[in-house]
Amino acid sequence: MCTLQSLDLSNNKLSGQISSFFLNSSWCNRHVFQKLCLSGNNITGRLPKSIGLLSELTELMLSGNYLEGGVTESNLSNFSKLAFLQLSYSSLSLKIGPTWFPPFQLLFLGLRSCNLGPTFPNWLQTQTSIIFLDISNSNLNDSVPDWFWNNLQNMGKLNMSYNNLIGTIPNISLKLLHRPFIFLHSNQFEGKIPPFLLQASKLKLSKNKFSNLFSFLCDQSISANLLSLDLSNNQMKGQLPNCWKYVDSLLFLDLSNNKLSGKIPVSMGSLVNLEVLILRNNNLMGELPSTLKNCNNLIMVDVSENMLSGPIPSWIGESMQQLIILNMRGNHFSGHLPVNLCYLKRIQSLDLSRNYLSRGIPTCLKDLTVMSEKIINRGATLNQIYWSFNFTYHEPYAPFLSSFDNYTLNITWIRKGVELWFSDPELQLKSNNLTGEIPKEIGYLVGLVSLNLSRNHLRGEIPSEIGNLSSIESLDLSRNHISGAIPFSLSQIDNLGKLDLSHNSLSGRIPQGRHFETFEGSSFEGNVDLCGEQLNKSCPKDGDQTTSKFPEVEAINGDEDSVFYEALYMSMGIGFFTGFWGLLGPILFWQPWRNDYMRFVNRLINYIYERL
Repeated sequence: MCTLQSLDLSNNKLSGQISSFFLNSSWCNRHVFQKLCLSGNNITGRLPKSIGLLSELTELMLSGNYLEGGVTESNLSNFSKLAFLQLSYSSLSLKIGPTWFPPFQLLFLGLRSCNLGPTFPNWLQTQTSIIFLDISNSNLNDSVPDWFWNNLQNMGKLNMSYNNLIGTIPNISLKLLHRPFIFLHSNQFEGKIPPFLLQASKLKLSKNKFSNLFSFLCDQSISANLLSLDLSNNQMKGQLPNCWKYVDSLLFLDLSNNKLSGKIPVSMGSLVNLEVLILRNNNLMGELPSTLKNCNNLIMVDVSENMLSGPIPSWIGESMQQLIILNMRGNHFSGHLPVNLCYLKRIQSLDLSRNYLSRGIPTCLKDLTVMSEKIINRGATLNQIYWSFNFTYHEPYAPFLSSFDNYTLNITWIRKGVELWFSDPELQLKSNNLTGEIPKEIGYLVGLVSLNLSRNHLRGEIPSEIGNLSSIESLDLSRNHISGAIPFSLSQIDNLGKLDLSHNSLSGRIPQGRHFETFEGSSFEGNVDLCGEQLNKSCPKDGDQTTSKFPEVEAINGDEDSVFYEALYMSMGIGFFTGFWGLLGPILFWQPWRNDYMRFVNRLINYIYERL
């Protein structure tokens, strides 16, 4: 007699109609069979009525297939012991009436991307023991009843994102036992955020219409457990509250794309555990508070697109040496670039564009250690930036919850992170008032993929060392006062796909090398003394090949010239071998001479191309 109790064929390449799995019941005894897992396959068809014969099922996991059609009460009414139901990522529709009373008490329910709507499923009112609920992207277009919020005390993870849920969340007195993950983003919730949500460890409320932050953060009656708070893309107005000491366990904070104003409060310096701070695209003003130097665990700071002013504090380089991403673009920062920024040895993305920075670019750029590495482990960087979304869950049911969290949450955030928050190693200083020359030390940053120094007042020549940036894909030096020839070394960079040297004072011939001819004229326009095919402008010596008007004279003198050149070439050969060991030999084996020689060759090549 078959006593099979569990069948797990998840994440294989099974295909065919799901009904075929139930046509022959000889493979199991339905009175002892408890677990059926077919997730992550290519199974198609409708959920057969015969599945109800497996009345002892405690786990039914069918997510990630191509199932379709409706799931009714009759499909589920025989499962009195069902505790885990996973139908996510399919085209199933739950056609269940508002008066149905399920015979089971679920611990886990996954219906992501199924069709539950448009009304909120009333039968969930009976599920008071549920610890994992995912009804995201399920076409709900309704308000959430109060009874639902009152049933959250046992919740470990709640995901209702990507619906059209409306209304306010009631301010109830509720004890959340397991520090849950709560994801309500991409809905239409509005009004105040109730303080009971402070008990969540991860709270993602972005892309809603929440408007008040003060009453949420400053309620001292609730002990906050928040490690991650995302309130981006809401309608937050007014000044940032000065009560951040009540949520000092935060690791991740995103308040971007709101209408927050005023100064950054000094109490933000109490977030000493913070690793990611994003305040992008608000109306914040004033200087950065010096208390932020206490946040020395930060690996990402984005305060771009505000009205912040004053000098860039030197303590950023001194106290925030863990920084990987620093974005201060689009503010009113002034003064010079502090050399202390060169202490950011781990920095990979530095954007200070569109400010009022003046004076020169520091020559200590070579101290930016990671940018000076040829190969940068971008995957490891992303993992470090987003590790807080995958921290270990210490409450009961931890192994079960964490496995599904990696599947649904980690991929979403990393994909979004790559797209919005992190780019390849870059240095962006465009649209400032920087003066002086481009330091040759910039050639040490061989890991750079993007360099933008455009729209400044830089002078002097393009250093030939810029050709060392073998990883560079985008280079913009346009709208400065740069003069001299375009270094030949620049034309030897294979990865360079975007180049803009326009509107400078460059002169001479545009180098002809590798794929340099593929750049359009717009990359070089606005340089009066520049010539080349890209500009449809011939250089002064093009086509100037003088020939003798008396070929017979050339014939008479030909033999005499050949004798002369034969003797000349012989003496040159002898001189070459003598001079090689006398001069070039030491150059090859003595480093100081070798470095001087390479600089001389670079200048010679630039000189030749300037005059061709």
